[in-house]
Amino acid sequence: MNFFKSFLASLLGTFIALGLISILFFTGIAAIATSINFKTVDSAFISENSVLNIDLNTSVRDRSPAFNPFGFFTENANGIIGMDAIIGSINKAKKDEKIKGIRLNSGLISSGWAQAREIRNCLNEFKKSGKFIYAYADFMSQKGYYVSSVADSIFMNPVGSIELKGLSSEVLYFEDFQNQYGLKMEVIRHGKYKSAVEPFLQDKMSDENRAQIKGLLDAVWTTISDEIVESRAISKKALEKMVEELTVTDAKEAITNGIIDALVYEDDFEKSIKAALEIDKDDSINSVEFYELNTQMKTFDSDVKDQIAVIYANGPILYTSGTEEVIGKKALNQAFQEVETNKNIKGAVLRIDSPGGDAMTSEIILNAMRKLKGKKPLVVSLGNIAASGGYYIACLGDKIYASPMTITGSIGVLAAFPNMRGLAERIGINAEQVNSHKNAMGYSLFEPLNDGFKNSTKSAIEKVYTTFKSRVSEGRSLNMEKVEDLSKGRIWSGKDAVENGLVDAIGGLEDAIQATAEMAAIENYNIDSYPKYENEFEYIFLDALSFIRLKIFNHPIEKFASELIKLSEMEGIQAIIPFSINIE
Repeated sequence: MNFFKSFLASLLGTFIALGLISILFFTGIAAIATSINFKTVDSAFISENSVLNIDLNTSVRDRSPAFNPFGFFTENANGIIGMDAIIGSINKAKKDEKIKGIRLNSGLISSGWAQAREIRNCLNEFKKSGKFIYAYADFMSQKGYYVSSVADSIFMNPVGSIELKGLSSEVLYFEDFQNQYGLKMEVIRHGKYKSAVEPFLQDKMSDENRAQIKGLLDAVWTTISDEIVESRAISKKALEKMVEELTVTDAKEAITNGIIDALVYEDDFEKSIKAALEIDKDDSINSVEFYELNTQMKTFDSDVKDQIAVIYANGPILYTSGTEEVIGKKALNQAFQEVETNKNIKGAVLRIDSPGGDAMTSEIILNAMRKLKGKKPLVVSLGNIAASGGYYIACLGDKIYASPMTITGSIGVLAAFPNMRGLAERIGINAEQVNSHKNAMGYSLFEPLNDGFKNSTKSAIEKVYTTFKSRVSEGRSLNMEKVEDLSKGRIWSGKDAVENGLVDAIGGLEDAIQATAEMAAIENYNIDSYPKYENEFEYIFLDALSFIRLKIFNHPIEKFASELIKLSEMEGIQAIIPFSINIE
């Protein structure tokens, strides 16, 4: 028995040691890799008559993630690719005479609609060079088909399935849950709001909220359907009938209705690529993966000193330093300071993909922007979502671009405080307080909000809301009455935001970069990304923990639990979109 215990202890110790050695080993690789200047990579290795492979069946975010050694354990690095890298590879392939076309697989792309459209637009520009795009998939989601529809020809597995169903959004409501379990959110909000934070206060959707979400879905679908119709040369009426009646669900129905061009298995698809390349059927295809190219959005030129900085603001806004996934005051402030002081940087683009968050952090970031504004061009590019605090930090831009699919606006402020008084009573916990003054307790997890705390918080919310509107009025040159009409927590599509003055123009990140260059009066420039994250080991370790959590603890209930966790983590006054909205 002792031998058995010793054996198990030794075995466990060995696994732990190997794990630590692996972490140190791969971290060492990361340190070496991140010190290499990948901007010097050229296309000398690309063979003549090549095709660029672009596989988008993974998660897409705006900025390529930092090198992660734990990514070796997953199929596609750490399972995330940057839209900047995708667009960079397409742009370079367009100019490289050795590359004759693109082999595209986007059937199961995981991205926001705005990102999908930017990639699709870039592919459309690639086609204008006279080169071909052939798309193939075994399965196609609606978003995957939208991207693929730009291709010259779409091929699909004969027994594949396809999704064309229109758009939907689901909002969770918590009132009954709170009443049943005695755990609730105490919400303080601006009195004129209609639909703001209603998921925490009632058990069903209000007519006002339903109307605004329906308007958003209709606006996004108009863009999707118009662009599919244009690319596929089918009628809008025919497409709407397919979607409304779900008449296209598999590959055979798709080809019958002109949605795709051919039903083939992947090996026969390769024959079509060879035909497009005009090579013999027995010859091998010269392929290059998109990540093998110099995937800067614009080819780096070492002889050019002028730069445009792209500052990425991705994730919720929190009162913290900031990471690649969280917008924090320290990281963004430092980025703006570096852009301001670097003489080679002639202008900046702030790329935002955020539902908002901490109001104080939003104001701090906006103040850093104000210091840069006027000294150098500052253009804002809105991604999938730039709502509430996400729009707060956008409103001072010299020019604001958005996708027609961007979710923006939600100009409003709230504060939410978890209260577990009911749950505590059920499990036998009683909290007693002793105070020197009647409002000394402030907020307690175990007590209803007292009048003094409520009134002081309401006053603070009113001040932040007024400040928010004044920032919008200042940045967008709108009077306060007009801003109030656009506020009250209402969300807008990018298209509607252009019409009501919250956004200047429809366009993507590349459009924003080009506008910045024109404002700075420069033609030749390099692009550099900010913020620069210094503590690489911390981020690598956190990514490793995230990988373990996703692989071991992933469960269908996680979506529901994560909503509650996000609510409980909100501290102080929030400029955040009051509910999670995901368009599928």
